[in-house]
Amino acid sequence: DGVVVFTGELSSLKRFKDDVKEVAKGYDCGLQVKNYNDIKEGDIVEAFQEVAVKKKLKTK
Repeated sequence: DGVVVFTGELSSLKRFKDDVKEVAKGYDCGLQVKNYNDIKEGDIVEAFQEVAVKKKLKTK
C-alpha cells in the first residue's frame, strides 16, 4: 500500500548459505533486519545507505 512500516538496519544478507555484502539484481537472497521479523511474501524492501557529508564553508 506504499506505507513505510519499518526503518532499520540490515543485520544479515545471504546468498545460499554464504554471508555476502551484495546480491546482483534478479538473484534470490535471504535477509534479516535488525529488530524486525514481520517481513511477508510480497513486501517490498528498499535499501539505502546514509552517508554524512561535511559542509564546506566558503570564505572570501
